[in-house]
Amino acid sequence: MNSHPKDPTSVKKYGLALHTASRQLGLAISNFAGDYRYATWNLDRDLATHLHQYLVEFIQPQTWADLAFIAVAKGPGGFTGTRIGMVTARTLAQQLDIPIFAISTLAAFAWAQPPQPPLSKGGLLNIALQMPAQRGQLFGAVYSVNQDSGLTELFPDTVMTPESWQEKLETWGDSYRLIEVGSELGSSVYSVLELAYLDWKMGLRPGWSDALPYYGQHPVKGH
Repeated sequence: MNSHPKDPTSVKKYGLALHTASRQLGLAISNFAGDYRYATWNLDRDLATHLHQYLVEFIQPQTWADLAFIAVAKGPGGFTGTRIGMVTARTLAQQLDIPIFAISTLAAFAWAQPPQPPLSKGGLLNIALQMPAQRGQLFGAVYSVNQDSGLTELFPDTVMTPESWQEKLETWGDSYRLIEVGSELGSSVYSVLELAYLDWKMGLRPGWSDALPYYGQHPVKGH
């Protein structure tokens, strides 16, 4: 677990993030004033069985009453894992009556990348992300990263054929960095929390019913 000791003078409330869109469980919590921690576990098929146990243990010494908002990775990713995380986060947000921010898995992965020399005009970095989808397709997205203000969505998370994705990339010429997203995504959970906090600071307060998953594909062909 990565953590920073609590500042006893801080009274700010906390944000909590869940990432269950892959074989890993990722949890993160922070008051954005010096006290934070995050951790990942390779639970794979045991996610549904152990999520609540890990969550209850992880949040200590904070309590549910300390939470100001919840963030959750909404996909794309594994269908079952994403659904479990979304249901859990939505339930918590509803019961605690606090906002919930549903963050793109690909956006969080882009935000987690170390800073690189800018490749586009205006000192920004365009990051193209691709991730395997079912039936030979890909999830693709392009984001512009500004470490001060956050992400700008240039091309939304979309499922498509590799050929269509390649055609889309060609429209950006050489002004992007391509990243292939793997199957272990829990380590980007703190990015989920940071992106949610940027929206929180802007005054956004989405309710639990606004938090919707992004699956891209139905797990059963033909539906």
